[in-house]
Amino acid sequence: MGRFNKLRKNKKFSYSPRFYDDRGKGNPYKIQHKLDKYRTTLDTHRGLKGKFNNAMADLRRTGDRHLNIRFLIILAILILVALYIIDFDLSIFFNS
Repeated sequence: MGRFNKLRKNKKFSYSPRFYDDRGKGNPYKIQHKLDKYRTTLDTHRGLKGKFNNAMADLRRTGDRHLNIRFLIILAILILVALYIIDFDLSIFFNS
C-alpha cells in the first residue's frame, strides 16, 4: 500500500518539432492546395444572397478575352452540330 503514495510524476519534455512554424503562419500539418487562397468558390458564404454576391463579383472580374471568344466559337459549333443532328431547318430565319 505504501507504493501507491510514492508514484513519480510524469516527466516534462520541451519538445518542438523540426518543421514547426512558430511565426504564426498557421498549422504546418494542414493539407491545403497551393491555389486555394486564389479561389473564390471556397468561401463559406451560404444562402441565396451569398451565392448571388459571389456570382456578381465573378461577373465584375475581367477575364481573358481570347478565352471568351474561344468559348463562344465552340458553343456556336456545338449548337450547329446539334441542330444538324436533329435535322432543323435554318431556312425559316431567312426571307427567300
